Amino acid sequence: MATIDRQTPTLALAHALAAAGRGLPVFPLSATKLPALRSPHRGEQPPAHCRGECGLPGHGVHDATTDPSAVRALFAAAPRATGYGIACGRAPHRLIGIDLDVDPAYGSDAAGALRQLALQHLFTIPPTVTVLTPSGGRHLWLTGPADATVPNSAGRLAPGIDIRGSGGYLVGPGSVTAHGRYRLAPGTAHLTPAPCPRALLRLLTPPPGRTARPFARPGTGSASGPASGPATGTGPGPCAPASAARRGEGLVQFVLAAHEGQRNTRLFWAACRAYEHGFGDALADALTAAAVRTGLPEHEARAAIASAARLTSGRGGEADGAA
Repeated sequence: MATIDRQTPTLALAHALAAAGRGLPVFPLSATKLPALRSPHRGEQPPAHCRGECGLPGHGVHDATTDPSAVRALFAAAPRATGYGIACGRAPHRLIGIDLDVDPAYGSDAAGALRQLALQHLFTIPPTVTVLTPSGGRHLWLTGPADATVPNSAGRLAPGIDIRGSGGYLVGPGSVTAHGRYRLAPGTAHLTPAPCPRALLRLLTPPPGRTARPFARPGTGSASGPASGPATGTGPGPCAPASAARRGEGLVQFVLAAHEGQRNTRLFWAACRAYEHGFGDALADALTAAAVRTGLPEHEARAAIASAARLTSGRGGEADGAA
């Protein structure tokens, strides 16, 4: 595990400035991988949906910039930042992040699932920038065309594969988190993000009005909702608390089974599934309680659930999911 010391924020700023110099919009992250600057609208009722129009910092991915002076100002306002996020979907690169997760408890092999998709749909992943995560996963950096908006998703493409597109962000290499350091994979530091293969791009951008049904994690029962098939045209509506408790039991158990290093990821994944099926708000307290029982601080749990709510309500580019 990487050590966080007085030099960490300085190094985070240096890495962020280097990324900004390559045209990648960046902003400061805390050791929890969440934005390091608190929202200037916290506590406002009704909740504000400002994306920086107020002119103040603290809007997460919407703060991202390539301007060196602005980057320095953001980090000066966040002296405890230990890393940086890279905004996806923004010009000039229009970055798409393919997050290949590792979950030994359920035998998840996201890299193998991606290879199967490549064989099935006849595409290959070109050599590209690859970032190794502290948990043993990896992030593949690809670029998208100007005429395509790639939404964020968690587990929709295949189990263990999360996508960071417009409105989402990736943790940049050199960042230090509570679980370790993100670093470039050997042999990829000299590469630039490769164009996303057209066949893969079609999988990442489903036709308007159609959203592929998310995959269930093995052994989680109702984690992806009822097994009877998708709901009717308008999608699932809000559930009563008792109904949500029944449908979300598998999700709660999934969170409770998390070990150290998995807690935030499992909670975020479970919350995404709950919100996708219309009972996220009703299940939020139960998911929070389960995460706290595994050792996750309550404020981190609620932040992860709030991020899942924003991601699943912003398929058209309003999400701010992280990888």
